[in-house]
Amino acid sequence: MNDRIIDAEWAADRLDTPGVAVVDVRDTWEYEGIGHIPGAVNVPFDSFRADEHGAAEAGMLPGADAFAGLLGEAGIASDDDIVAYDDTHGVFAARLLVTAELYGHDPEKLHLLDGDYSVWNRAEPTTTDAPDPDPAAYAAAFDPDGPLVERAAIEVALGDPDAVIVDTREVHEYEEGHIPGAVRLDWRELVDTDARTVRSEAALRSLLDERGIVPEKRVVLYCNTARRISHTYTVLRALGYPDVDFYEGSLTEWEREGGTIETVE
Repeated sequence: MNDRIIDAEWAADRLDTPGVAVVDVRDTWEYEGIGHIPGAVNVPFDSFRADEHGAAEAGMLPGADAFAGLLGEAGIASDDDIVAYDDTHGVFAARLLVTAELYGHDPEKLHLLDGDYSVWNRAEPTTTDAPDPDPAAYAAAFDPDGPLVERAAIEVALGDPDAVIVDTREVHEYEEGHIPGAVRLDWRELVDTDARTVRSEAALRSLLDERGIVPEKRVVLYCNTARRISHTYTVLRALGYPDVDFYEGSLTEWEREGGTIETVE
């Protein structure tokens, strides 16, 4: 896999490297009370999580100005490498990285720590000392040509034999209703829950091949939570899938605008 997903050793070797920003997206009480990676700044998930309707740009984004303010105040510059982590297998941290990509951050400079804080804590030092970063210039502008797509992209994919629509929700959610023809892939299937890391590349490719989610096809993801889409998107891009998009509208919106759904009896 490429550097979209990196291990603790990769991160540890770069902690003191200028231009590398390590970001902890856990709640502040966890960051301060439990400890964190040395030098990591805290940008809690709720601070860049949109409200029910999201920002004006699209999907569930917090807004370009709000996001730029958060990262700039944390001392993160637009050209920094960002290493993000949480303590939930990376699903919340992935959302920070995908949000940054949607606002124009170079994807090659966005890295998810494989596993989470618990994995780091087993092998590397931690601290409760918080850094005091100088504010940085962070420019954010929504990229309309990025991977976040409107419902029209789903409609096109429905009739395209070279595309696969992927539902990243749980079994019961999928069975109660899903977009016709969608393949189910729970994001947790991509994780070794005992090791708390992403499964091996061989295991991932085998699982994805079984579902017909192959690099030769355009992949369009959807879910009812942005973080689950973000984690799956990050794993697919780490595997080198060249054409991955995602739709952040709900199934309620899909039906309201004339879309049909299938159920599993």
